[in-house]
Amino acid sequence: MTALFIGLMSGTSLDGVDGVLADFSTTPITVRAHASAALEPDLKAELLALNQSGINELHRAALAANTLMRVYASVVKQLLAMSGLAPGQITAIGAHGQTVRHQPQLHDGTGYTLQLANPALLAELTGIDIVADFRSRDVAAGGQGAPLVPAFHQAVFGKAGQTTAVLNIGGMANLTVLGPALTDDVLGFDCGPGNALMDAWCQRHRGLPFDAGGTWAASGQVHANLLSTMLAEHFFALLPPKSTGRDLFSPDWLELQLKDFPDVTPVDVLATLTELTASTCAACVQTYGSKSKQLIVCGGGAFNAYLMARLQALLPDTAVVRSDTHGLPSQQVEATAFAWLASKTIRRETLDLKSITGTRGARVLGAIYPA
Repeated sequence: MTALFIGLMSGTSLDGVDGVLADFSTTPITVRAHASAALEPDLKAELLALNQSGINELHRAALAANTLMRVYASVVKQLLAMSGLAPGQITAIGAHGQTVRHQPQLHDGTGYTLQLANPALLAELTGIDIVADFRSRDVAAGGQGAPLVPAFHQAVFGKAGQTTAVLNIGGMANLTVLGPALTDDVLGFDCGPGNALMDAWCQRHRGLPFDAGGTWAASGQVHANLLSTMLAEHFFALLPPKSTGRDLFSPDWLELQLKDFPDVTPVDVLATLTELTASTCAACVQTYGSKSKQLIVCGGGAFNAYLMARLQALLPDTAVVRSDTHGLPSQQVEATAFAWLASKTIRRETLDLKSITGTRGARVLGAIYPA
């Protein structure tokens, strides 16, 4: 069995599909190729709409999954062309799919998490074994189903003799705290919204997918009372393990926060949303990762210079750095994580995420769809 795996990730932020071709036979892990593809506006709009109940949603979800798999397949084609490899040389593809509902432990005590995908179609399109549906087994075993990347963070960022904190800022933000002994339990949990609310606000008021570099937010002022209202959200007071998504932090949630503040300008709302992400993440670091001298940041939020500056200001005794300084570019971390998770599934290796998701014990995560 080769050690070449592809990882494909389309996150909550809906900013596109990232793919990597990773070689796990080397130490450290080698990313041989990275490719990405944007989501067409119609597909992005449909995926956003499917976060809520709607007319004929099962039919629409199935077709959206098919379309998304074709985007995934185009990224795989790019990766193979860039690396000069044939499909038969890749052991498997770890395909995350697109999260449209995340409601663990709700309703019947088990709840569910739903990532739209059609792994069988992706296997047909690529000729490579597919590993998908990584989160459902964790939820079935009593876990939150998220975040899953902290186990990977330990493999690539863990350092013996020191505490390490890793912050992934995608649509939502999650924190990983790695202990000084590599056998220590890994702590990981969702902090709250990452880019999702900021991106939605930019789309609504400027017609742009995101606030590039945080420049618009930096030109505004944080509205203290609005920020206090947002911080009163019950999720922020919950203890880990905890996870969240657009089910909670949606445009509807934001409108509810804004109802008593009709005079706050759009730019000041964005500045306040950016501060919400920065302050909730910083509070989590201060509570759970204060022994770490560095905060390693990855995900799309790492490219928001204003957000990074706010994190640094709120954490004056901690060096806030991008994961690039540790050998893995910010945009590649999550895709590489799902390539790594696929390698575990193919080998039937269990992961014990009890200290991260609250699951009852070690489980094999993911389902295999042979080519």
